[in-house]
Amino acid sequence: MTMFENFGRLGVAIRQAHARNKSIRALNSLPAHVQKDIGWPASPPNDPQATLASLLLGSTR
Repeated sequence: MTMFENFGRLGVAIRQAHARNKSIRALNSLPAHVQKDIGWPASPPNDPQATLASLLLGSTR
């Protein structure tokens, strides 16, 4: 396996992770009733881990 193949795989992994995180942020930004309708696991608003995740994932760059 050459060095360029490794870089190619790394690039693909980074793009997939970015797309996945972007989708998760979009689903988490939906209103709670819509999340419930589509089956997305809505976290309770008083959950500290959910608050931390929304701060980390929902922040703008």
